Amino acid sequence: MKRRTLDLLFSIGGLGLAVLLLVVGVVLTTNANFANDYVRDQLGAQHITFTPADELSDEEKQSDCLREYAGQKMTTGKQAECYANDYIGLHLKNMAGGRTYADLGEPQSALREQVAQAQQSNAANLADLQKQLAEVTAQRETVFKGETLRGLLLTSYGFSEFGRKAEQGALALYLGAGLLLLLSAAGLVHAFRTPTNATFAAPEKEKVTN
Repeated sequence: MKRRTLDLLFSIGGLGLAVLLLVVGVVLTTNANFANDYVRDQLGAQHITFTPADELSDEEKQSDCLREYAGQKMTTGKQAECYANDYIGLHLKNMAGGRTYADLGEPQSALREQVAQAQQSNAANLADLQKQLAEVTAQRETVFKGETLRGLLLTSYGFSEFGRKAEQGALALYLGAGLLLLLSAAGLVHAFRTPTNATFAAPEKEKVTN
């Protein structure tokens, strides 16, 4: 095969692959921009602001991200992760001793049964049981709201991570496309500088001896 033909084939193939990488990179960039804009708009609509640094509790001050984002409005996925885990998660743990909405269901049901039995027997501790039931019910409702908000914020964080990965993938594709374009351009230059009769890996002709 002629060397010029081989150079042209590789160069044209490299150009085609570079264009393909650029197209995929643009798609990933578009998806990343959508994810980032969506997360920013959704979080911004919640009007959540981090507690100022001078108002953080001693436990909250142990969180690096709560100190970093102190006083800022929540607009990014990383901020949502911090608020969900280090702020809401901390307060839920302190409020219910680490128990979840599902965990509090059993004591609530038990107290309801005790209240019902006390009402039937007109027990002296009826008022105390009703108070305990009201406290557990209020606690469970608060935990449910906290867990729901925490889950929504972590979902936003996960969505933002997809956008970040898409940005990284797009950057890698752009770099790969740029490298292929350079190599293809070098191949084309080499092709047109190569003599038309030059061959690639052609077998040497045997010399005829007398």
